[in-house]
Amino acid sequence: MRLCFILLLLLFQVESHAQSFNYSIELDSLKIEKLGGLQSFAFGQADGKWLIIGGRLDGLHRRQPWASFNKVGHNTQLFVVDPIAKKQWAMTDTLLNPALREQLSSTNMEFYQEGEILYLIGGYGFSDTKNDHITFPSIIACNVSEIIQTIIAGTPLKNDQFQQINEEKFAVTGGQLQRMNGLYYLVGGHRFDGRYNPMNNPTFEQVYTNQVRVFELGFTDHQLKYRFVDSLYSQESMHRRDFNVLPQIDQNGTEKIIAFSGVFQEELDIPYLNAVEIKPTSLHGIPTFAQYYNHYHSASISLFDTQTKAMHNLFFGGIANYTDSLGSLVMDTDVPFVSTISRVSSSTNGQLAEFKMPIKMPHYLGSAAEFIPNPLLKKSANDVLLLEDFSGDSLLLGSIFGGIKSTAAAIFWINTGVESSASAYIYPVYLKKNKQSVGQLNPQSVNGLQLHVYADAFQKEMNVQFMNASTGKADIMLLNSTGKSILKKSIRSKKGQAYSGYFKCRKLKVGERYRFILTTETQQVEQWILVH
Repeated sequence: MRLCFILLLLLFQVESHAQSFNYSIELDSLKIEKLGGLQSFAFGQADGKWLIIGGRLDGLHRRQPWASFNKVGHNTQLFVVDPIAKKQWAMTDTLLNPALREQLSSTNMEFYQEGEILYLIGGYGFSDTKNDHITFPSIIACNVSEIIQTIIAGTPLKNDQFQQINEEKFAVTGGQLQRMNGLYYLVGGHRFDGRYNPMNNPTFEQVYTNQVRVFELGFTDHQLKYRFVDSLYSQESMHRRDFNVLPQIDQNGTEKIIAFSGVFQEELDIPYLNAVEIKPTSLHGIPTFAQYYNHYHSASISLFDTQTKAMHNLFFGGIANYTDSLGSLVMDTDVPFVSTISRVSSSTNGQLAEFKMPIKMPHYLGSAAEFIPNPLLKKSANDVLLLEDFSGDSLLLGSIFGGIKSTAAAIFWINTGVESSASAYIYPVYLKKNKQSVGQLNPQSVNGLQLHVYADAFQKEMNVQFMNASTGKADIMLLNSTGKSILKKSIRSKKGQAYSGYFKCRKLKVGERYRFILTTETQQVEQWILVH
């Protein structure tokens, strides 16, 4: 009887989250002569051309402090790209004053374009002035069209074409900048000063903002002004960085923001699975949704279908803790590069659901890339693309540019600097009409459990996290690749509370694949685990 109830519940969940998306996604590829690879950059648009600022010229950062984020990899040029004419122009920033030059060459700045003005906040990089790696405590504003014209004309950039103000609250990298109801929202991120190392040796200082900073921002007559008006603080929800943050609108046109996944959990160096909904004066974690396929910042875009009144979010590749194998979720302890393209859509009652799209990225690509929208498409006041009926065969949504291209899924511990690179390719993204909805629902994204399992073969232990909708007993079981049980426990969980527990498992081995099963009073779910 219990098993029948579980099956009926799963069928109800699948049916209730069957948000239609009657479009297939198609990717083209384009390489512009002399345009080099770049990742973790900022961009603006004007007159059909792109302005590219900052970022890095290399691939995944190395794990050694002396080699990671070295000065050689800084992008010290501002680029203009014409994707239609297939041309590019570049101008060095070396004639600018040191404060401008250093920040404009940084990586992972927060940025947002409002009209002709591009705002750049923070960013991480080497400062000659400080003789150290820092997160830059300042904001920059510039006129995109003016900078583009200067670069195309071959005229050196001047200091007075940029306005820069120092402000410690802008010392943020790895966050995102969004706009909602006329105010700006600096979402998450952290301040990171010093040399990176993965072993947490004392070569750096790191402080997460744990908040969304809300402020007014304006730029008129080459005068930059700002005023902080609020701070939405939550260590539980906003202790995250390097994530995708996308604007949203509901069926009534009400604006909001959603922060998807990100890193790292406070107790474990693994991504978050949940999403955070940000409203004008509040934020909260979304308890009924889990995102499994895309966890780090990647090329992404939000769409509102004006015909069906549905909200869709597309994520292209990147890095994730999970992949899909023949319909089963597989947790990889290496948190590898992935080629998965996924969709997170909102149902008529506002619930989110994750779908795996049938198309993949052409390589292990997408991390630290940007989706540059088609400027000819209509958008809402907060930059959601408005998807209207189109008469042609396909619709150009925009283009994916740059990002990290990896030669293999997991390279971090073997990375010598040649296993990955910054992509120089442009991938135009098209929507094509389809008679049926496209995408395979991930049932675990909507079952409310937010199940996350992590196994450590060196510590011989496993961590299990989930959110239980009911109070009562839950059973966990871990089986090896031959089907033999190597761990079996019964635990008690409380209704509406997150459960996190550690279990010793001395039979865990590096390189093995395990099957994990969780059975609650109402559900039974399973995941596979690849232990490295």
